[in-house]
Amino acid sequence: MKALSEMPLTADGAVYHIGLLPEDITDKIVLVGDPGRVGMISSKFDTIIKKTRNREIESHIGRYKGVPITVMSTGMGVDNVDIVLNELNILANVDFKTKELKGRRRKLQFVRIGTCGAFQPNIPVNSHVASEYAIGIDGMLYYYDIAHIMNPVMEREFIRKMRWSKKLPYPYVVKGGEYLLNHLDSSFIKTITVTTPSFYGGQGREVTLPLAYPHLNQKLMSISVGGKKLGNFEMETSALYGLSAAMGHEALTVCLVIANRYSKTSNFSYHTEMKELIDKILNFFITV
Repeated sequence: MKALSEMPLTADGAVYHIGLLPEDITDKIVLVGDPGRVGMISSKFDTIIKKTRNREIESHIGRYKGVPITVMSTGMGVDNVDIVLNELNILANVDFKTKELKGRRRKLQFVRIGTCGAFQPNIPVNSHVASEYAIGIDGMLYYYDIAHIMNPVMEREFIRKMRWSKKLPYPYVVKGGEYLLNHLDSSFIKTITVTTPSFYGGQGREVTLPLAYPHLNQKLMSISVGGKKLGNFEMETSALYGLSAAMGHEALTVCLVIANRYSKTSNFSYHTEMKELIDKILNFFITV
């Protein structure tokens, strides 16, 4: 039996951070970074059955076109995704009486709807991208014994071509859920996504502090890994793909491109474009 220090619960028996009970869980879960985007998505539901909020994690559970579905915010960064994925897996696959994993595992589907910055000329602002692979330069997955879900060949190629510094976290490569990727329509640009631990220095932005690796972006733009150019930056997908694969779930990240670091163009007033992406993904998600 797991101690409460290892699997904390609230007084009413909900998992500690996301505040949900096992009976709340749905098989299809939309993840977003921004809590403000949760209501934008749930406003399209037929009905909302339950709402919870704790810190930056807000959840709305309901039905969309008759299909049970949840939308949940994670906040920014792989550390928050680590919390949310672990607690969703606890809800799906831990017996709350014995505090042990169930013999028969429940498989969840996650689609993360986010924003990203592209760094190739063929990925313009306002385009829709789907992450085929994620290269994590955040180091988070190495706290778990899950090397079997990583791609060491692509990792070594990335390290060699980037001349990766030993002072930085060791990169890892994980693939998105093949079933979801294969059913996505051709309007999405499939990319290799670089997941970074920060928005500024980790993505080569020099604003008030000098960069230790000022040529990071130029290198990322120039290399290919596994025969494909790297496509975009964001801050969550490596954790989502790695943890979901290790736990036996299926995950996909789709993003609206709001900046292109190659062309130095951007759109930070993207409300209309995001609504279009949300509609497209909700209608896709309930059919797969």
